[in-house]
Amino acid sequence: MSAQLLFVCTGNTCRSPLAEAMARRLAAARGLDVTVSSAGTSAWEGATASDGSMLVGLERDLDLSSHRARVLTRELVDGASVILAMSPHHAAQVLALGGSGKVHLLRDYAAGDAAGRAVQDPFGAGLDAYRVMADELDTELPRVLDRLAHEWSSGERP
Repeated sequence: MSAQLLFVCTGNTCRSPLAEAMARRLAAARGLDVTVSSAGTSAWEGATASDGSMLVGLERDLDLSSHRARVLTRELVDGASVILAMSPHHAAQVLALGGSGKVHLLRDYAAGDAAGRAVQDPFGAGLDAYRVMADELDTELPRVLDRLAHEWSSGERP
């Protein structure tokens, strides 16, 4: 049985699609049986990834051109093993949809603590803000997958 990893941000066009693509590549490189997806708490269903995320993705050999935004639903929450929110506001919305016990802030899950650190939102900023956000994900996602792999292999439910 594979773990279901869900990334959540606001519009599902900036942070969560890039995190999804990066985590999918990392999981494949590590041979992890993880299904990775993303959604937004206020997404416009079917929207493409933002230009900034697409460009930063291309700089990192990630193609986000097929990404389509989707709204976070109770069904997505129910189907996920681990839900990684980009900010406390997103985590609260996941909790409201029944995500207790499986939602974490991405940076907190990576660090194994509960410091309440959000991933920077580049929306409305220049390309450099998207690069900073992608660098942050580059740092945090290997630790996320390390923790997920450890919990899954030790029999803990991720």
